[in-house]
Amino acid sequence: MQEAGLSTKVPNRRLAILTSHPIQYNAPLFRELAAQEDLTLRVFYCWEGTANAFDHEFNRAVTLDIPMLEGYEWEMVPNIARDQGTHHFGGLHNPEMNARIAGFAPDSLLVFGWAWRTNLSALRHFHGRVPILFRGDSTLDSTHHARWKSLLRKLLLTWVYRHVDLALSPGQENRRYLKAMGLPEGRIRHMPHAIDVQRFSATDPETKRRAAEMRSDLGISSTALVFLFAGKFVHRKQVHVLLSAFQALQEKLPDEDMHLVLAGDGPDEPGLREQASGLSSVHFAGFRNQSEMPETYRMADVYVLPSLRDTWGLGLNEALTAGCVAIASDRVGAAPDLLKDKPYGRIFTCGDAMALCATMLELARNRADLRGLGRQAADESATWSISSAAQAVTQVMRDTPPHETG
Repeated sequence: MQEAGLSTKVPNRRLAILTSHPIQYNAPLFRELAAQEDLTLRVFYCWEGTANAFDHEFNRAVTLDIPMLEGYEWEMVPNIARDQGTHHFGGLHNPEMNARIAGFAPDSLLVFGWAWRTNLSALRHFHGRVPILFRGDSTLDSTHHARWKSLLRKLLLTWVYRHVDLALSPGQENRRYLKAMGLPEGRIRHMPHAIDVQRFSATDPETKRRAAEMRSDLGISSTALVFLFAGKFVHRKQVHVLLSAFQALQEKLPDEDMHLVLAGDGPDEPGLREQASGLSSVHFAGFRNQSEMPETYRMADVYVLPSLRDTWGLGLNEALTAGCVAIASDRVGAAPDLLKDKPYGRIFTCGDAMALCATMLELARNRADLRGLGRQAADESATWSISSAAQAVTQVMRDTPPHETG
């Protein structure tokens, strides 16, 4: 267990959080909650995660280079699963978890996800004993199965969500999913998917300087139009569709100084390199660690997320905060909340390279407007902040009185 300067806090409400492993997007939220005067927080982890381990989607060993276990109290509960990880139901098996959480005597329990042995056990064990808050971001688009499997899955999920007092939903698509799984509107509250806005801020001068260096290192001029994909080179990300769209765009605007930067790694990279063969304006920037992501977004004008399946897509939050205009497929869960009807956002039909090309062409022909639209994107993204997410959690705790015991 790690303690981080919490001795001066005046305890009021006690919040236990159950989550799979340290994740870069969650750590700032946990620190923000831990800093609140009237809240005592402890995070219970099921697994150490993939630090220094091989990430099959990145196709490489990954060690994230930002702190994820500082600034809040946490416990790493022993995991006895033979094949540890979040890739299957039995990968998180922590027989001590319920006792550890009960020993903390929480007023509320916030559970991130249900589809692992430990999480489902906790939902069942604490149901009716402690108010259970639930955080997930599944969408109906992310759960396609054969009809009979879909019916069985819906029966299972309806039963699972009966154990939840209040679900904390990031956006419209997840809310639609939760309602389809039997949760009434009154048991769903909004909690934004948030990032560290300050770290990705478009106005940070040091980030701007490093972004200019990155352009220069890639051989891209300061006046060129840059499209960016940052993420894993796997089929569900549909990077090949973006490449096809960019190739078509170059044919339509052969004299325009345009570049496509692909920042990432993964098993699809050899095929993507073959597809991009001979195109000097396509750049493979390699794996970018977390500390390098702010300048990676900042060096681009337009961020593109063409995914076949993304329950949210936090890259959109990061890119918009960094001042990019953004394009996403209609299978990206965040698109309705972050991009729909926004002057700096565009949504295209997933898998349709020519539709994506048309969207990129429209932006390229109006590139003089992109900088102003990027500033607007950065300004409006401030509402999807860590502090807003933390406030949502504490408000839900106030609205959910402890269960009667005994």
